[in-house]
Amino acid sequence: MPPLKQKLRRWRNRLRPVFAPLVEAIVGGYVRFSIWWLRLWPLWLSSGGMAFWARLLGPFFPVSKVARRNLAAAFPDKNRAEIEAMVRGVWANMGRLAADFAQQDQLWDYDPAHPNAGRIEVKGADILERLRDDGRPALFFTAHTGNWELCAVAGAKFQVPGGVLYRAPNNKKAADLIEEMRAGNMPGLIRASRKAGVMMAHMLADGQHLGMLVDQYWTGGPQVTFFGRPCATNPTLARLARQFDCPVHGMRVIRLPGARFRVEITEEVVLPRDGEGQIDVQGAMQAVTSVIEGWVREYPEQWLWLHRRWR
Repeated sequence: MPPLKQKLRRWRNRLRPVFAPLVEAIVGGYVRFSIWWLRLWPLWLSSGGMAFWARLLGPFFPVSKVARRNLAAAFPDKNRAEIEAMVRGVWANMGRLAADFAQQDQLWDYDPAHPNAGRIEVKGADILERLRDDGRPALFFTAHTGNWELCAVAGAKFQVPGGVLYRAPNNKKAADLIEEMRAGNMPGLIRASRKAGVMMAHMLADGQHLGMLVDQYWTGGPQVTFFGRPCATNPTLARLARQFDCPVHGMRVIRLPGARFRVEITEEVVLPRDGEGQIDVQGAMQAVTSVIEGWVREYPEQWLWLHRRWR
């Protein structure tokens, strides 16, 4: 490494402990202010406004290059203009997601007696009710599509005992605020850590239910095919399903016009088994990934193409 770069790195390492608390406080304060501001407006207005600005500015952010590469590889039949339109759609969904999160405690208005009258509609409510009452453990997988946060809210509102695995932001103040907002609307939150596996195993052994996102790159994970390209995925879901031999269901949230949402729960996904009759981890994750690919193909602009899924 050139001497100048070495000096700059040393100075950066020395200054980081000094400025890190200040940066953390600024970011945390910005997140808190943004949530306060977005809660002042009706959802349709804050959602539309955030979508407008995100659609306008997002394509200029460097991370949009990742989305363009991903979309071009996944949809080789699309021309440049179509890819750009999809990138803007991805950013619009991200903007709406921020507005949704600020009013998360006010979103759920599903009424079983009038299932199509509110902001939320549920397809597969009977499945959730059956799983809630059967006394057996079950696993749910979802993806970063639509408003994925509502999957956990749905579990809580249907009183399905269990929890969700999540990854906290690196900024502690922002993480604390987000966890505080989630805690009142979601079942037991399990922060991704070394202890998370033990906690999840105990919950399943107790007959509870677990949900997790499984659509991002996982270093060292089993290889699956997604949009015809190999990628590594998180095997935790399949390993738990193998250990407890419990059913696995998919759950997604589709964003609808007019600041509305449809929560969909699939029937049990049949997972392949090995010669000894146990769930095959790699085959199971391929089955799950194929379901997610179908979701993404149906609503491509609602998935998080900003992530480097293939590496």
